[in-house]
Amino acid sequence: MIAPDNSAPAETVVRITRLAHGHDLPLPSYQSALAAGLDLIAAVAADDPVVIAPGARALVPTGIAIAMPEGFEAQVRPRSGLAMRHGLTVLNSPGTIDADYRGEIQVLLVNLGSESVQLTRGMRIAQLVLATVTRARLIEVEQLDQTDRGSGGFGSTGG
Repeated sequence: MIAPDNSAPAETVVRITRLAHGHDLPLPSYQSALAAGLDLIAAVAADDPVVIAPGARALVPTGIAIAMPEGFEAQVRPRSGLAMRHGLTVLNSPGTIDADYRGEIQVLLVNLGSESVQLTRGMRIAQLVLATVTRARLIEVEQLDQTDRGSGGFGSTGG
C-alpha cells in the first residue's frame, strides 16, 4: 500500500499585472484544490459583449499580462464546460505564452457549435496551465535508427 502524500503542490512565482480594461476583474484563479489550470476571465466591455456566431472566431482580451519565469511557458487551453455546452474551444489549443512575452494574454476562441455564444465581462473563458520547457539541440544525421513502428503515422497503431 502506498502512503498518501499530504504535501502541497509545487508553486512557481509568476508576476502579473492588470491592464486598465481589467482593473476591476478578479485575477485568474484555481477553482479546486488540485486544479491544474487557472481560469482566465473575459475583459470585454460590460456594455459590449462579444458574440461568436457558429463557425466564427474571436480574439478575447483578458485584461492581464504576465512574466513567466525562464524555463516555463503558460498554455492557454479550453474550458471543458464551454466546449461541451456550446462547442466553444481555443482555436490554437494549446496556445503558448513564452517566458519572454509581456503583452496582454488574449484567447483565440472558435465556436464549433450550432448557436451563437455570448461572452460577457467577467466570464471564465479558458484555462492557463504552467508547464516546464525543455529546449532541443538538433543534431543532423544521415539516417535515423529503426523501430518496429517505422514511419507508420496516422492510424497505424490500430486507432
